[in-house]
Amino acid sequence: MAIAKAERLMNLALCLLGTRRPLSKRELRDSIEAYVEAFGPGSGASGSDDSFNRMFERDKDDLRELGLVIETVESLDGEIGYLARRDSNRLPPITLDAEEAAALGLAAKVWQQARLAGAASGALQKLRAAGLPEDVDPYGSHGALEPRIPVHEAAFEPLMLACRDRRPVAFDYRKATAAHPEQRHVEPWALECWRGHWYLAGWDRDRGAERVFRLSRITGKVRSRGGRYTAPVPDVVTVRETVASWAGEVADRSARIRLRAGAGYPLRAKATSVRELGDGWDELEVPYGHGLDAWLVEFGPDVVVLEPAELRGDVVDRLRAVAKG
Repeated sequence: MAIAKAERLMNLALCLLGTRRPLSKRELRDSIEAYVEAFGPGSGASGSDDSFNRMFERDKDDLRELGLVIETVESLDGEIGYLARRDSNRLPPITLDAEEAAALGLAAKVWQQARLAGAASGALQKLRAAGLPEDVDPYGSHGALEPRIPVHEAAFEPLMLACRDRRPVAFDYRKATAAHPEQRHVEPWALECWRGHWYLAGWDRDRGAERVFRLSRITGKVRSRGGRYTAPVPDVVTVRETVASWAGEVADRSARIRLRAGAGYPLRAKATSVRELGDGWDELEVPYGHGLDAWLVEFGPDVVVLEPAELRGDVVDRLRAVAKG
């Protein structure tokens, strides 16, 4: 079975690399002997079509995990085709010194999830072939502290692959101030972990502007979309700086709030001063920057803004919007 799958994947890769135009699923099904033997020619029974579609999607994902860059192209009549351009799948010779190899080996240790761990292991094997010095142990001890990046969001892996392959996506996203999610169509650029949360930076097609999305607010599945990017991808995607400014990290003034005792510990960690008011309330002074109103809304009735008045008004407006649904 393993040999049959490997042969099927090899034939699919050769078809995608050898074509000069995008090939549809039907054309690939009729061109690869393993598909014909298992399911017959294209446009067969609905059951065989469904089984073929599932196998084809698995095979395509397996090839992408192996490093093949597969493009999805939508024709003028709406038919989806696939190809793997040779210039996108050709790498220059790789040479690594001991320090560079150790850094990449350490990066491979960061991923803790099972599927990513397998990909990291495969990448290290490729590094060995590309010149990773034999005396470098990428899994060896590098100190008492080890970097770990937790990934709990189901949207992480499909978005990571979409960023790598430059594939537009669609997903349902619930803003902090909204009661219900809404669909977003995004050209993903990069993912970054900041303060324990994963964020996606990309081009929001609906709003025609750059946006940053917190993965924990993505609901449902991330769906791939055909076609190419419509906006240029920046050379440097500043996810962290954008999120920091929206979260109020870039602040040039202060705000005074009342916070219920025993609540809002993230706010307490940011506060420059805390004063007990009694009756179960404290008064805090926190840095005030762009996005602080959206953050305060997340704490609901545990927070009351005292000043400035413009911040209080923004928070009240957001709460009213949520109440209206």
